[in-house]
Amino acid sequence: QVQLVESGGGLVQPGGSLRLSCAASRIIFSIYVMNWYRQAPGKQRELVATISSGGITNYADSVKGRFTISRDNAKNTMYLQMNSLTPEDTAVYYCNTGFGAAQYWGQGTQVTVSS
Repeated sequence: QVQLVESGGGLVQPGGSLRLSCAASRIIFSIYVMNWYRQAPGKQRELVATISSGGITNYADSVKGRFTISRDNAKNTMYLQMNSLTPEDTAVYYCNTGFGAAQYWGQGTQVTVSS
């Protein structure tokens, strides 16, 4: 069974930074497109950033210029560097990957941006 484990969430003040990690196991990590999603209270889960197996990245408009997605295939780990955080970034952040109907999710890590 594929396992994805997020870490790095926490409480941060507006304007601050956090770095999330997603450690993957039981998959050939290097061939998978990896995604970060987030879900704020009362809202639908939304795609935040994507990184292809070759390192091509895409971002939601709301995070462009502030967030950076990256991956280390040698460590089977994906990252999300989040800068200039605002209260609107408060959400549970999830790591996701998969092919077609076979989708895998981590348990999520809470990010709270508040003064």
